[in-house]
Amino acid sequence: MNHAPTAGYEQDVGARSTIRVVSHTSVPLLLGNQPYFFQQSQETLYFIWGPAKKMSREKMGSTYQALVKVMEKYPQLQIYTLTEEKMTYCDDVFQNETGKNRMKSGSFLSTGWFTMILAMELCEQICVFGMVSDSYCSVPYHYFEKGRLDECRMYLTHEQPKGPDECTTYIHNERSRRGNHHRFITEKRVFASWAGLYNITFSHPSWT
Repeated sequence: MNHAPTAGYEQDVGARSTIRVVSHTSVPLLLGNQPYFFQQSQETLYFIWGPAKKMSREKMGSTYQALVKVMEKYPQLQIYTLTEEKMTYCDDVFQNETGKNRMKSGSFLSTGWFTMILAMELCEQICVFGMVSDSYCSVPYHYFEKGRLDECRMYLTHEQPKGPDECTTYIHNERSRRGNHHRFITEKRVFASWAGLYNITFSHPSWT
């Protein structure tokens, strides 16, 4: 997802990315390392998600314009963007599962949310590696950014603003009522409920 690399982490995450789901906010990070993402990974399918003001073809949103330019430079790239209809669908799924309107509750959906929905549409069986539960706190928020945020502090910061590890970020975001935040804990509870319905298995660590 996003700008997570495989180089240097092959033993844990493998050596290739068949599909990479990317937030509009992470596109600049890909553009900043074009040799790695666009020259070496020519077989990768990119699915980019983001709001209409950034992704609109008709209004030439800034992220869409950047993607057009990079495809002109690397014509072999396979880049797809989520339509406004698909973005609305993902919002509707969030509301149906949580009872909360995403926009009114000040929530941002995570790239993991979009990835999981795409996976459920594409795959008969889903094996998710390295995604931790809402209570697992001893790993970095990003495996490639050691020494930064841990998973639980990230949860807490987004669910209730307190500090910088993954639990803190998750809970900071989950409980915050001001501004827009990711609802990591809420999302992971939804993922757990989907596991038995859509043949989803979580591994390393194992949880449901």
